[in-house]
Amino acid sequence: MATGTAAVEAPPRFPLRRAWGVRADASSLVETLLGSRDRLTIRPASDAGWQLPAVRPLLELRAQADAEKGTPGPQPLVSHYARYFRDGNRTAYEGLVASRQQRLTRAVVMAAVNGPSREEWLDEVIDGAYLLCEQSSWSWAAHDEVFTRSGHVVPDRSRPYLDLGAGEVVAQLAWLDHVLGAALDERAPGLRQRIRLETNERVIRPFLDRLDWHWLGLDGDVHNWNPWIHSNIIAAALLLVEDPELQAEVVARCIEGLDRFFASIPADGAIDEGFAYWWNGAGRALEGLALLEEASGGVLNPDLPVIRALVAFPRRMHLGHRWFLNVADGPARAHEGLPWGMLHHWALRVGDSEATQLAAAFAAVEPEPNAAAGLGRVLTSLTQLGSSSGRSQPSERPDLLPSWGTYLPSVQIMLARQTPGTSEGLTLAAKGGHNGEHHNHRDVGSVVVAVDGVPLLVDAGQPTYTAQTFGPDRYQIRAMQSAWHSVPAPFGLEQGTGTAFAATVLQEPSPEEPTLALGLGAAYGLDHAEQWIRTSLINRELGNVVIDDRWNLPANPPEGTDPPEGTDPPEGTHDVDIAYLVAGTVSVGTDATATITPEGIPAAETTKGLHLRWKPATAVVLVDEWLLDDPLLSDIWGEKLTRLRFRMPVEHRASGAFTLTVEATS
Repeated sequence: MATGTAAVEAPPRFPLRRAWGVRADASSLVETLLGSRDRLTIRPASDAGWQLPAVRPLLELRAQADAEKGTPGPQPLVSHYARYFRDGNRTAYEGLVASRQQRLTRAVVMAAVNGPSREEWLDEVIDGAYLLCEQSSWSWAAHDEVFTRSGHVVPDRSRPYLDLGAGEVVAQLAWLDHVLGAALDERAPGLRQRIRLETNERVIRPFLDRLDWHWLGLDGDVHNWNPWIHSNIIAAALLLVEDPELQAEVVARCIEGLDRFFASIPADGAIDEGFAYWWNGAGRALEGLALLEEASGGVLNPDLPVIRALVAFPRRMHLGHRWFLNVADGPARAHEGLPWGMLHHWALRVGDSEATQLAAAFAAVEPEPNAAAGLGRVLTSLTQLGSSSGRSQPSERPDLLPSWGTYLPSVQIMLARQTPGTSEGLTLAAKGGHNGEHHNHRDVGSVVVAVDGVPLLVDAGQPTYTAQTFGPDRYQIRAMQSAWHSVPAPFGLEQGTGTAFAATVLQEPSPEEPTLALGLGAAYGLDHAEQWIRTSLINRELGNVVIDDRWNLPANPPEGTDPPEGTDPPEGTHDVDIAYLVAGTVSVGTDATATITPEGIPAAETTKGLHLRWKPATAVVLVDEWLLDDPLLSDIWGEKLTRLRFRMPVEHRASGAFTLTVEATS
């Protein structure tokens, strides 16, 4: 195991090092960070600024906090922790931990905004904070190395694991200490000292002493854990580390880590983990930068070119209403409680009017912070509620989309609209990419088609995580398989896994010609990319979407690309299938047509549907229903999804073409 405290030198291409130079070194940060807590926008509860958010209704948060007060809290037990190692269940433990922390967040807010009745809420905060200090592990069981190292299913208190869960706990303790510190000293002397002891042992020392944390990105594989954990450690260092030299060392190491994340971002700002993970990846990085700028009094000014591209990504993925293009492990509909105020701040700063309007529209309908977002984000939102300065007025049309669409070459994603300026009519999204992406689904060549912003040809998205999700049997999960994405299946094959199983771009789209042509042969282990060509386009004049597949296959399936046991479709076929995954109600006609209506889709903001027609008309249509028993899927799509499989006639198996034309119904 590689350990050590030596800082990793940042290559000159890293944007933070290039912008800040020696100002980001620990030796310089000692002086820069002196008095940093006094410069933070989030103030202690004794500050007069809390009088403004105190007058906000906060009806939902207050009602839940009142109901919880004085009752026994959630109690995660070792039997819940052990379930992950026994049967793969993650939610039994993680759900209780989340409930405990959300209850504590609500109590902190109540203590901050209720001056006259603060003491009764302080006891809730004290008990909640102390329970976290007593909790044997801050890590989530799914991430802990205890089982692989020793075969134990009980957390090893002597070897704390620093993961997303630990980062969330330490940041929560840091912010509650910052906001309520003086009151905690008066009511529970010794608690703040205990918080600092646990922080040092569970987070600060492991962070500095070990360089083998996979999320550091030292091997070049940088994903959303990196900014999520680093931004939380920055908060802990600024608010809980009293030694100026140690504080500066921790912050300097965090800057190095964030620099690896920003260096990994392509010029177009694309996140291969998709819109949902943007908030807990790029969004966390932006929050970390904002905190560094405040703490340093502007010395660490994060005006980086890459930020503008990152800020644009969410609005580039917007289909309409709460619907966004989902790739990898992401839902198709935006969660409630996302920190749109954070995006609004950065969009204003970089001058992105489209992103500003989008963020303002969503923030306007979600004015009350959600405890599930985490204490830091809740406190930030409350601080923003207390001030209207710098806020733009939301558009009267929250689905206003000024651009024609977008193309992100780094991930080979096109999103094109029938009517530039709105989500009305058809929207087409087409994806190339490769099957070695973060949180990868085998979705090379997949398409999504929405009408009035509501997707009806869809990507199922993320099911509930279990041990299988990130294990060797990941692709036995239906939602991850190419067989259940809107892609072809030459020889009935699943796509392969890894960066080599990729698309080749044959034609890039433009505003005038929104067409993406991809060679998909390599995704199935074929000899040449152009043995399968998929062309996806939106025709604004005719008002339709066309997905055209053309192939010229070898005589036999390639070796070594059979689907794993238990996956669909079965091994050993010589069929050529083209699948489309459908949400809503499907009616297949007898004249090579079908209709799709949004009936059964929760929160479908349209009554329009899709009309499909295809050729050759001799293709056999197979209809497979997927009954959804996972709430993460059924809450979005309803009771079921439907797969339409078009099986090519014998004369079209070796070489042929299939064209699907999609139009909106009136």
